[in-house]
Amino acid sequence: MNSVLIHPATYDTVRPAVDRAFELFPMNLSGKKVLIKPNALRTSRAGEAIVTHPAVLKAVVEKVETLNPAEIIVGDNPGVASYGANEECFEKTGLMAAARGYYQNIGNDPVTVPFTRKWMPQASVSRIVMEADIIISLPRFKTHGLTVMSGAIKNSYGFLCGAQKARLHKIAGSPARFQEAVVDVFKIRVPDLFIMDAVVGMEGNGPASPDLRDIGQVLAADNAVAMDAVVATMMGCDPSNLRFLQKAAKDGLGDYNLNQINIVGQLEKIDHFKLPPLSGEAVTGNPDVQEMLASKLAFRPQVDKDLCTGCGTCADHCPVSALTMADGLPEVDAETCITCFCCQELCPEKAIQLGV
Repeated sequence: MNSVLIHPATYDTVRPAVDRAFELFPMNLSGKKVLIKPNALRTSRAGEAIVTHPAVLKAVVEKVETLNPAEIIVGDNPGVASYGANEECFEKTGLMAAARGYYQNIGNDPVTVPFTRKWMPQASVSRIVMEADIIISLPRFKTHGLTVMSGAIKNSYGFLCGAQKARLHKIAGSPARFQEAVVDVFKIRVPDLFIMDAVVGMEGNGPASPDLRDIGQVLAADNAVAMDAVVATMMGCDPSNLRFLQKAAKDGLGDYNLNQINIVGQLEKIDHFKLPPLSGEAVTGNPDVQEMLASKLAFRPQVDKDLCTGCGTCADHCPVSALTMADGLPEVDAETCITCFCCQELCPEKAIQLGV
């Protein structure tokens, strides 16, 4: 039986909750490479509750430091609004300072891994995701227009590099199919511990809604399905109605039945919590959303001939070999390109821009 911790906290008193999480879910981190992944959706202010609050990240980093790991890496791949702006996102949200010098732009070093042919045969993920001995995921308590809620499972969507997030959104085409795709991304590398920022939650049409709720909790679990079942219940949503939890349970990732979950703390439904309108249908059918996704997918690398030195770094690091060198300049195969933007991020001369 999996356990979920629900611990009272404010942003000034996060550390006791984090300490309790590590007591309840002990891990041997000595000599290990540890990736700590916050939810860094996009550039915003910490008070907007769009990203994991810096106080939660800082408390986890400080706790991990005491456990003698060989290496700590803090990173995420921000969403469709912030491609190529990883550092800006971390700086402006306060996550950079909270990372205590362990931040890395994990989008700069992708690897290609087999994926589910139903969606796309390969996926480009951050190398550290595949190489880390331990992954600690720090999701945020908030709603999501396509998945109803964004929690432990959805936070792993940030393992994908570049515009693949938009590409997978488009391929899925509907909320139900997208929820299934999210689970398949999660399965690429299941994190080892989940610590959720639920001090302030987001309701309404997330994941960037202005509607916030004071909840005053930090949640923790070593099983994502159990954590998300508890979060859904707190939001007033029956976990069995969520397609991503149905698929996760079917795939053997955990049990969303509350009778099979040990709750450590007080589980209470939040009164009058606002779920997304139509639980995702309104968002996925929104022409503005579809146009935004399509515009992201239309971008391709374009080379500034005056800046390019022909070093070949872009071609060497393209995860799908979509770039080749011709007459000293990189050329892109538009059909092969997955718009992961690795070439732009790695170019030492900043000679690659993105255009239609």
